[in-house]
Amino acid sequence: KRRETLIANKDKALISKKLVTLKDDVPIKNDPNEFLIKEIDRDKLYTFLRDMEFNRLLSQAISFYGEPKEKKFSSENKSTIEKKISTKQYKKIILEKDLDKLIKDLNTKSIISVDTETSSLNPQEAELIGISVSYAPNKSFYIPVGHKNNKCLSKDLVIKKIKPILEDPSIKKVGQNIKYDYIIFKKSGVELTSIEDTMLLSYTLDAGNNRHNMDTLSELHLGHKTISFKDLVGTGKKQLKFSEVDVDKATEYAAEDADVTLRLYEILSERVSDEKLSQIYEAFEKPMIKILSKLETYGIKVDDIYLKELSKKFEKRLEKIEKEIFKISGKEFNIGSPKQLGEIIYNELKIAKLKKTKKGSLATSAKILEDLALTGQKFPNLILEWRQVSKLKSTYTDALQDHINKDTKRVHTSFLLAATNTGRLASSDPNLQNIPIKTSDGKEIRKAFIAEKNNVLISADYNQIEMRILADMADVKELKKAFKQNQDIHKLTASQVFGVPINKISEDQRRKAKAINFGIIYGITQYGLAKQISVSNEEAQEFINSYFKKFPEIKDYMNSTIKSCRKLGYVSNIFGRRIHLRGINDKNFSVRSFQERAAINAPIQGSAADIIRLAMIKVDKVLEAKDKAKMLLQIHDELIFECLKNDEKSVKKLIKESMVSVSSSEYHMFSIPLEVSINSGNNWGEAH
Repeated sequence: KRRETLIANKDKALISKKLVTLKDDVPIKNDPNEFLIKEIDRDKLYTFLRDMEFNRLLSQAISFYGEPKEKKFSSENKSTIEKKISTKQYKKIILEKDLDKLIKDLNTKSIISVDTETSSLNPQEAELIGISVSYAPNKSFYIPVGHKNNKCLSKDLVIKKIKPILEDPSIKKVGQNIKYDYIIFKKSGVELTSIEDTMLLSYTLDAGNNRHNMDTLSELHLGHKTISFKDLVGTGKKQLKFSEVDVDKATEYAAEDADVTLRLYEILSERVSDEKLSQIYEAFEKPMIKILSKLETYGIKVDDIYLKELSKKFEKRLEKIEKEIFKISGKEFNIGSPKQLGEIIYNELKIAKLKKTKKGSLATSAKILEDLALTGQKFPNLILEWRQVSKLKSTYTDALQDHINKDTKRVHTSFLLAATNTGRLASSDPNLQNIPIKTSDGKEIRKAFIAEKNNVLISADYNQIEMRILADMADVKELKKAFKQNQDIHKLTASQVFGVPINKISEDQRRKAKAINFGIIYGITQYGLAKQISVSNEEAQEFINSYFKKFPEIKDYMNSTIKSCRKLGYVSNIFGRRIHLRGINDKNFSVRSFQERAAINAPIQGSAADIIRLAMIKVDKVLEAKDKAKMLLQIHDELIFECLKNDEKSVKKLIKESMVSVSSSEYHMFSIPLEVSINSGNNWGEAH
């Protein structure tokens, strides 16, 4: 294979060799010492290293050149932090008298860090193996409760003794992704109070700048490389369960986690305060910990029989599509193989000019196929349909069956708080955020999510939330007026762009206007719009020009947002959340253009994300007080609930009132109303 690639790319290989060969015969007039850097811009260097995620180099640079001006590492300097880590005192607690002494010491502290070691990453299935705590740098303890062939205190005894500490509101409990630990403790009858989260502090400060896992944060802020989980348990067939790890080794690993978490809290909490981001952390991040833990624990019921039937239905569709594909191609082949598909497209059917990927293989991406489909070819359309149905089958109808909890008969997704740059939630195991909304297949999958007997599912989502945010942020007078008068916003846009009275707008004109409205939010190009609404590039550009002429405030917003982002390196949403865009000043046009489009969209999408967060916080309080319904899922701008059929009407009213009231929150007063659509049914498909 490599021989074939080299022969096919001989010219490129020779050019590459020439490009990387250093010229050693260039005449040099200067003394090499003249090139030594005598002064260095530390902040610029550190920003570059942080942007590139060169965490080890960054820690070395800080050790050599000193602390950055914009960061305060509490009262400790770098050498002190590293010295304390190197002189760590980590202790295992396997005697009751030692546990009693630790509890006595913890009772005198105002801030402690806490971490749990368990048997699984899935908190719903995990068993507690041990608890680690730290109350001062370098001083950390591990309490094993479930290690095999090792002396451990009983779980019940440890929980009974540590419960008053963990539930004491006067003692702050700091964790890294503490939502997980919150759920684990809750299962043991412990309600963590006064909680803080280093992952969320980092996310508040540096969304878009770096990842927020402990290993990254430890290297970035402490210059310390933590013990890796893989080094502790191994990999492959010989991988140990955590309960099988020797307690002494487990102590080094677990106690370090608690110690590092406490150190990170000192640094990150100070930065959040100094950079005036406390409101984002306190109002939009911390409340979600308990709310999402409730959603995850309760889960949503899934009809496994229906899923099996739907999976068979998709299987039959795939077989039918495959027959049509093979008929056109004249032979059977592996449709899922890019190599074999490329051979059919370029060499057998010859329906496209030869295109290759950067690695030299034949190009068969979705974009290539979509462009081909626009030429009227049936073959690429069939491939695209096959890929879509195949993905739905494998990702949802097949995989969802494996995610149904054997005890609860429900699916318990895990919501990720720091996985996107904008504040939007993500979900995993399973990911429920990407089920297609507009397709009939997506609706069929949603029907698998059902209510319990005598119950009903309620779906509530914000209408045109991003367009309303744009109108509010950019102060677009015509759009604000339309929203206040409850006009059809897409008909209004069509009227403005096409110069036709609003009562004479055709469905096709409305469709095009809708594409423009939503396209503008995502920084659509003339090419992208032309492709989407099937017009020429010139016509698409005319539509965009006409749009900005009628709504000049939007163009002003876009220009000012990009300009500000170039200067600051980040954009802010209406509540003050920062989204960093590292490539906004990149020399590469493609990278820079992509970041400019992201800069336009991020404040809008980020504002929508925080609006739904505020809605969840408000609705949760109301429902908890009334105890009439459960919140089950958050899917972008949509919330899913479950309640008794008898309570359906009153619960709908409570939900709608709470969600609409966000428009006049203490954090931002909207100049236009927020609208909520609310429906119900026996399953999610009916409710949506």
